[in-house]
Amino acid sequence: MEWDSSFSVNVAEVDAQHQILVKMINTLNDAMKARKGKEVMGDIIDGLIDYAATHFSMEETYFEQFSYTGAFIHKKEHQKFVGRIIDFKKGFDAGKLMLSLDVLEFLKTWLIDHIKGSDKKYTRCFNENGLQ
Repeated sequence: MEWDSSFSVNVAEVDAQHQILVKMINTLNDAMKARKGKEVMGDIIDGLIDYAATHFSMEETYFEQFSYTGAFIHKKEHQKFVGRIIDFKKGFDAGKLMLSLDVLEFLKTWLIDHIKGSDKKYTRCFNENGLQ
């Protein structure tokens, strides 16, 4: 996957964090092509846990600061993401086969549905409150 302007929410700080997610997707994809998905999976899952904590906290802080009207629904989406990552972690720890493909597909879908969909909805609010 390549980052392009269609993913941008027009807030540099948020876009930079979203680009980290794209890099994780590409790292996992490349490892899978080299038949080494299992070897990077632990680092990817740990990275996703860190990403979720940092990124979602930042977005949600801005939601509160700017009284973003879509915050409740958006936070629910974040909770679902965290739940999925926890499930992946449990599966990884249990030695589940085919986990790499499940994680890759989940992340690709998240990137398209959440970032290009839900995150774009707060662009105007964030920009109007001085975030560029």
